[in-house]
Amino acid sequence: MSQIIALLTDFGTTDAYVGIMKAVMVRIAPNVQFIDITHQIQPQNVNQAAFALLNSYRYFPPDTIFLCVVDPGVGGTRHPVAVNAGGYTFVAPDNGLLTHTLTEINQFNVVTLTNSAYQLSPVSNTFHGRDIFAPAAAHLANGIPLETFGDTIKELHQLPLPVLEIEPLQITGQVIYIDHFGNIITSIGELSWSNRDQLILKPRFGDISQSLTIYPSQIIIQIKNLTIPGIQRTYGETPQNHPLALISSGGFLEIAVNQGSAASRYNITAGVPVTLKIG
Repeated sequence: MSQIIALLTDFGTTDAYVGIMKAVMVRIAPNVQFIDITHQIQPQNVNQAAFALLNSYRYFPPDTIFLCVVDPGVGGTRHPVAVNAGGYTFVAPDNGLLTHTLTEINQFNVVTLTNSAYQLSPVSNTFHGRDIFAPAAAHLANGIPLETFGDTIKELHQLPLPVLEIEPLQITGQVIYIDHFGNIITSIGELSWSNRDQLILKPRFGDISQSLTIYPSQIIIQIKNLTIPGIQRTYGETPQNHPLALISSGGFLEIAVNQGSAASRYNITAGVPVTLKIG
């Protein structure tokens, strides 16, 4: 079975950058299989990339190598790193992109990518995706041990965790992601239906360990000037062009407009506070 390399970047598909990285990898590891998670991360948006990786990594087969290049500090002081965690390998800049995924996995081993034997030469100051990260991913796919690439380090740069505060009658979170459809994903999760009338909240962020039972018909969600009563199971339970709250495919509280863009209509951006009031 060929080794999978999954790519996540902010390079888009207009320019040649993604194709060049794949060409570099195929020259080193001709039998690799590529899966493109996305190349449409907003330019330099490390937070967006971190959430996209968190939401996707667990669906890949064990031993997948994740090549994640959203790197506004390219050529600067941040380290390029490779990380073994949870049966996967992650190749990325040490700028917080791996924060949420490694927080969830909890145990990991990290090396810096400093061994020039596994880089292209010369190394550009502006395209480490081609010269450092892609070669590392390909050599890892060929079975080169992690420790061969550089020095072991103990700590990685961490993004601030999203807001998630749980009180007896209110849960406070924030917008952490807006998808292609304009659906608003919040930090309130992980939520799952236990039956038709109950949701279970198992917090994904913060130091909160206890689960909480929520009755969807008894809550009110507030974001900016928008108030939404209750949580629906599907978009179709609300009339077309009407706002609703539901549980995203990743288990987070989502605010949407049925067949419309909630983010555009209500001028919502990442970081905006959201409250879930328990009545």
